[in-house]
Amino acid sequence: MIDLPLTESGRALLALAVVVVMFVMFLRERFPPEVVAIGGAAVMLVLGLVPYAEAQDALSNSAPWTIAFMLLIMGALVRTGALNAVIRFAEQHISERPVLTIVLLYGMTMSASGFLNNTPVVAVMIPIFIQLARKLNAPPSRYLMALSYLTILSGMFTLIGTSTNILVDGVVRRDGLEPFGIFEIMPLGLVVAAAGTAFMALFSRRLVPDRQSMAALLGEGRKKRKYFTEVAIPEESGLIGRPVLEVEHFRRDGVRIIDVLRGDASLRRDLGAVVLEAGDRVVLRTEVAELLTMQQSTDLRLVDKLSSVETETVEVLITPGCRLVGRSLGALRLRRRYGVYVVAAHRRNQNIGRKLDDLVVVVGDTLLLEGAPEDIARLAADMDLVDVSKPTARPFRRSHMPIAIGAFLSVVLLAALDVAPIMALAAVAVAVLLLTRCIDSDEAFTFIDARLMAMIFGMLVVGAGLDAAGAVQLIVDAVAPWLQDLPPLAALFGVYFLGLVLTELLSNNAVAVIFTPIAVNLAHALGHDPRPFAVAVMFSASVAFATPIGYQTHMMVYGPGGYRFSDFLRMGIPMDIVTGVVACLTIPLIWPL
Repeated sequence: MIDLPLTESGRALLALAVVVVMFVMFLRERFPPEVVAIGGAAVMLVLGLVPYAEAQDALSNSAPWTIAFMLLIMGALVRTGALNAVIRFAEQHISERPVLTIVLLYGMTMSASGFLNNTPVVAVMIPIFIQLARKLNAPPSRYLMALSYLTILSGMFTLIGTSTNILVDGVVRRDGLEPFGIFEIMPLGLVVAAAGTAFMALFSRRLVPDRQSMAALLGEGRKKRKYFTEVAIPEESGLIGRPVLEVEHFRRDGVRIIDVLRGDASLRRDLGAVVLEAGDRVVLRTEVAELLTMQQSTDLRLVDKLSSVETETVEVLITPGCRLVGRSLGALRLRRRYGVYVVAAHRRNQNIGRKLDDLVVVVGDTLLLEGAPEDIARLAADMDLVDVSKPTARPFRRSHMPIAIGAFLSVVLLAALDVAPIMALAAVAVAVLLLTRCIDSDEAFTFIDARLMAMIFGMLVVGAGLDAAGAVQLIVDAVAPWLQDLPPLAALFGVYFLGLVLTELLSNNAVAVIFTPIAVNLAHALGHDPRPFAVAVMFSASVAFATPIGYQTHMMVYGPGGYRFSDFLRMGIPMDIVTGVVACLTIPLIWPL
């Protein structure tokens, strides 16, 4: 490690410069957040800004391990069908009382998100709400943003409701403050959730316009049966030498060109430049009537193996843990491996239909797949894709459900009684779940988002570096004089809304790790109790609604709801203000300043 000959203030400024560069890289998104976090931690170590011993202590922080154990427990609840009970309820009542079903489903979702990681909860609920929207002849956009918002609000009911809460608690413990109880934040969480829910009920229809999903925008109706058809260009064909996109057979309303195969090569990357040659095979999606017409043409020859394969178009969501994340669609070779084509993709406010092979998949993407139902189902199972059109059907270990529920409730109750730390209780619960085969170990560990864990550990090291280099104290010394003469409540508002702005732009977990020690030290410098300031960071780093990048569940509903970035601004900014003001006014009533 490099031992730089710097003064104390020089070391502090250098540490701040590293963090500023990291924040810029977070915003530009050229590298995934976990890569930026690990890179920042490595720079801190190389420059000697964080001693090795303190970096090691950061990696032994109980917070990320608690998050990992709780994700494993969540996996067992999913595998045993505990969450599937919600799906069965919806299927039984969706036709009779759709409106009442939506209200009850929102309530069930909030109850689950108060104790479980909200990412898998949202992944389970998206297909259900899309089905409900169809029953009501309403666009999914009317319900999916509210689904994401409500899971965020209810995640603040308990300490284990979100990873951010656990991280703030871990930083507080490291700084020598009393740890949070599992239900300590519930009164504040209920008040903020009530305010946010009331605001949504009154104004969501006015602020969020109806949007259509990618499948609807691209006109992918399901009323007529469609088939994959592979037609070969024979030696004597009059189509040889003609651009494929100008062939009359392929330009009809019921026909879509999916690919052109020349030998083993796929030419779909640039169909506009493809000129047909003898032996080329053109993969089409076509209706039965057009299929029969092509059979009569002497310029084409149907290839038997695909001529009768009925296809469907399915919209799938890329969630954390999906095996496609970080890989380009071309490198995945889905056509050869599964017989499935990606015909379009949606990312944020953009439908992508060209150069799909170059697209690197990220969490929150929505892909429009074309293929035989059984092939798409096989791909979805292998790659952990979520079909947003319907709930996923799979076998559950229902006989183990009481064990999974019992293990989870034991963690909650024993933590509430302060019998042992949450991490220890969760570790024991995971051991019980694995030993009783509620979930196999191979499947269990797919519920842990390795990218999330890498980012958390990286940011913990960066946070330790800021503290060790004196950057935290430098910030506090610079800010404290400006806040010294303000009322304590004004300082609390300042801390909350600064944390909120950072969360809207950056990762919520990164903000929790970096900003918590600054808020705690600032409270000490101003002569205030640091606990309410830590709570302000906890809520501001989670209760963020204004941008889809502020929280992972926003990205998950972005594509299926067909939203635009501006939709989140219109609804989210007022939500941020309402929930932030309510939180800041309520915090001193529970934790006096």
